[in-house]
Amino acid sequence: MSNQPATTPLLIACALGIEHLALRTGDRGGAGGPVTLLRTGMGPKAAERSVTRRLADPALAGAAVLATGFCAGLAPGMHPGDLVVAEETRDPDGTVPCVETDLLVKELVRAVPGRTVHTGPLTGSDHVVRGHERSDLLATGAIAVDMESAATLLSAVRAGGHPVAAVRVVVDAPQYELVRIGTVRGGISAFRVLRSVLPAFHEWHRSLLLPRR
Repeated sequence: MSNQPATTPLLIACALGIEHLALRTGDRGGAGGPVTLLRTGMGPKAAERSVTRRLADPALAGAAVLATGFCAGLAPGMHPGDLVVAEETRDPDGTVPCVETDLLVKELVRAVPGRTVHTGPLTGSDHVVRGHERSDLLATGAIAVDMESAATLLSAVRAGGHPVAAVRVVVDAPQYELVRIGTVRGGISAFRVLRSVLPAFHEWHRSLLLPRR
């Protein structure tokens, strides 16, 4: 990666109001450059529209883009409150590799001690995934699914080679399937974890500002 200017911005994108609240109330500052927190709305189309529009702002030229929020875990043994660091995001429109994932894992372990961090492909869907769809997606190699990360990262890449990553908090898993996100017991745990991840995001952002050797 080429050297980044010291003012390289960071765009953190989430979909839901509850995710935005967790991030906003958990942010204690410390980023390596200007930070924009964007609520895109739910679903891949909303994410694509919102991220594309926001990245058209000259103030976000070259911005690092990180998609975050809640997700559904696909692998057996996942629990609400576990973290997922995407090695890549996938959907029918394309696959996007993520940047500096090892650093994100290390910093998340430090920021949220005691929580399991999973790494692997994060797949996109245009609807809430339930039942047999989970096993079908797991068979593709994906470890988790959400509706916005893949669209967010693909939009960032199409907008001009922005460094990208995706970190999600498991809010339901095969043994803990939700009916509604706002009423599930596991949602409280996931909310608390999401409030705690900002220091790891800031460290990831700072690492992008360092000269590449």
